Amino acid sequence: MILDFNELKKVTVVFDKTASHNVDPQKGFTPLCPNELPVDDGHNIVNELNGQNSIVKIKTVSKDVHPSNGIWIATEESPQFSPVEGDNVDIRWNAHCVSGTYGMELLDGLGDMSDFDFFLAKGFEPHLHPYSSCYHDIAKKISTGLIEWLNSRGITTVIVGGLALNFCVGETIIDLVNSGFQVIANLGACRGIGTEEEIKKYVDMLINDYNVIVVESYKDIEVI
Repeated sequence: MILDFNELKKVTVVFDKTASHNVDPQKGFTPLCPNELPVDDGHNIVNELNGQNSIVKIKTVSKDVHPSNGIWIATEESPQFSPVEGDNVDIRWNAHCVSGTYGMELLDGLGDMSDFDFFLAKGFEPHLHPYSSCYHDIAKKISTGLIEWLNSRGITTVIVGGLALNFCVGETIIDLVNSGFQVIANLGACRGIGTEEEIKKYVDMLINDYNVIVVESYKDIEVI
């Protein structure tokens, strides 16, 4: 995803203090699963994710692993994007990334959970539909352990990519920033939902409100 950000430039990170986090790079968020939540071109982020994973000390990944009876699942009577009552749900979504299905799988070429240093699953309770990789709940009170694990490894910088940029990826970025990490958003490893202008506005918000560093590709990151 290459947007027109005139101030994008190369950045430098320290190998021993940098991690790559892959946010929900699953088939259910791509055109491979058109009846789930397909993000346009979402299946074409693998090379960039593998690239950012290859230049850092630690690589981590999150997955949505949803049940088939989630209270947030859209129906004919209550379609997608309509509100749903509950403390840890907000709107209805098409069923996606259901446990044991093709849509739950990581994108081909990324490997499996055993190829990552830290793996987390989220969204597996029927009454919970979190977005961020950092918390199991929308209220952000129940940690997934990602923040604590990164801290325990001495990580100070996290390169983030995944799906979708202006939902789960963005929420994860914000939570990592609020937890004290320097965050680099790799646009080449992300795809968003909406128009290019809407996605650019969201990225501008991450830059201006959260001091997120934005690059077009992992190749714009120098490691020392």
